[in-house]
Amino acid sequence: MVYIKHHGAVNGVTGSCHELSIPSDDQFTQAGILIDCGLFQGNESKGRSTAEDLAIDFPIDHIRALVVTHVHIDHVGRIPYLLAAGFDGPIICSEPSAVTLPEILEDALKIGFTRDRRLIERVLGVIRERLVPVAYNQWHSVFDESGCSLSVRLQRAGHILGSAYVECDVRSGELEERVVFSGDLGAPHSPLLPEPASPERADRLVIESTYGDKNHEDRETRRYRLKAVLEHALQDGGTVLIPAFSIGRTQELLYEIEGLIAEFGDSEVVQAESDVALIWDNLEIVVDSPLAAEFTNIYRELKPYWDEEAQTLVKSGRHPLSFEQLTVINSHDDHLNAVEYLGKSHRPCVVLAGSGMCAGGRVVNYLKAMLGDERNDVLFVGYQAAGTPGRDILTYGPKDGWVELDDERYDIRAKVHQVSGYSAHAGQEDLLRFIEGIPLPPKEIRIVHGDSHAKQEFDTILKARLPNSKICIPKGTGL
Repeated sequence: MVYIKHHGAVNGVTGSCHELSIPSDDQFTQAGILIDCGLFQGNESKGRSTAEDLAIDFPIDHIRALVVTHVHIDHVGRIPYLLAAGFDGPIICSEPSAVTLPEILEDALKIGFTRDRRLIERVLGVIRERLVPVAYNQWHSVFDESGCSLSVRLQRAGHILGSAYVECDVRSGELEERVVFSGDLGAPHSPLLPEPASPERADRLVIESTYGDKNHEDRETRRYRLKAVLEHALQDGGTVLIPAFSIGRTQELLYEIEGLIAEFGDSEVVQAESDVALIWDNLEIVVDSPLAAEFTNIYRELKPYWDEEAQTLVKSGRHPLSFEQLTVINSHDDHLNAVEYLGKSHRPCVVLAGSGMCAGGRVVNYLKAMLGDERNDVLFVGYQAAGTPGRDILTYGPKDGWVELDDERYDIRAKVHQVSGYSAHAGQEDLLRFIEGIPLPPKEIRIVHGDSHAKQEFDTILKARLPNSKICIPKGTGL
């Protein structure tokens, strides 16, 4: 019997942590792996904010390895707590993730774990020692003992650079089974990354459902919607504020914006109040996030993992992640100066700042300064979890509502937009295509990592399309 337990991402979209375990010959001992170990966010983080709350609350003595699908904090943020609980096994991930994981965990440690620099360095040292980078499409043996074995293979997931879905080949006595964990799957035609291909086999599949209830705009449509929002900034001298995740979304947006500037650079847009004609080449793009800046540099260094389109641009002399109009802000003083300047000036500007759900980080200062001015725009390009300020702005902004930031209310007069096509998650049809591309339908499909409505709608569709597969929505830790 192969056991699958879920320690997160079952009541929402955060805290991803899944367990695959198998009994040995004597049936009294088990060996297993964890797939991800992430932090809870938004409403799911309530009661899970202190070190005691975040401590690992399930047995791990039998866990032989942690497999990381990608380095977003809701998939890796509890790794320090896993180590504190006594986990001493390898951390298996893709080669690009092995580069980026220590960087994202250093930031997470400083924010939520400790400010003690020596302790941070010690934890990061342990993580670097445990990392086992595995090339895509290569089997890696985790254990083979006492009549049972488990090997894993990582395949490109197209979510962020280095993201993977995990194929697990399991043997226990006479039983042989392949179990696939999707991690987070990317949307097709995303900038920079190849889209995921379906697995060749999946007896059981654990699938994400972030957008199990909706589809995204196609790339051409979302690109021109992005263009329209940016042109509004040129027209009214306001700031377009984009709350963006430091890893993945920021780099994809820079790629698309560079492409728009390259295509429309000398095109004029008349500024409404002054009748002054401005051109795209004069639109300043600001990345105000040290972490995003660091990961943009890492993305540049990992060009071999870019898709064919991006590689072709580089060969033609274009620099999609480093162009003339781009300014990067690192220091806190420069950040505060930029907030004050843009809040008062009528200079069109696009600011990408973290965090992606407006739950902290530098974007909060921009929101406080700019939400009350109708010249400005807030553009959401990623999922906003329930209970986050981002979800509130998206919900109440179009209704002249308000949002609470640091225990104060701020009226929302800025225009609020959403371009869903830039989500790093697959849409409903993309998820279905991934599942239906498996030559033999899985015997069992477990739907995780989604809000209740998204999971329920996806469940209904899958049951209609795959009547011979067992479709279920896990409610928590269980078989």
